[in-house]
Amino acid sequence: MTEDVSGVDPVTRSEHDASWSANLEGPEHAMDRDLIVEQSKDAVAETAAGYHVNLVTHGDHGHPETYLWDELEATFDDIRLEYVDRCGCGGHVTRVHVGGD
Repeated sequence: MTEDVSGVDPVTRSEHDASWSANLEGPEHAMDRDLIVEQSKDAVAETAAGYHVNLVTHGDHGHPETYLWDELEATFDDIRLEYVDRCGCGGHVTRVHVGGD
């Protein structure tokens, strides 16, 4: 897991052996797209094979395919990305299927 020196709480604290969602829509995420990328990587790393994590990203940064997907694909070998929808609050949901799914 990436060491967080920003003072922002991590989106995950342990491995998730079920599908789950990571909320990346806080005000700290609106100000820092790199934080979204790093916490998304942490969320994927903590998702067990055969499950998925929904990355709910802040809408201020636009569609996550433009800044997040390449970063995730470069970091992880066995994932599949799927755009789910735009939230009513303006955010975006990317579902990341982790190996075996």
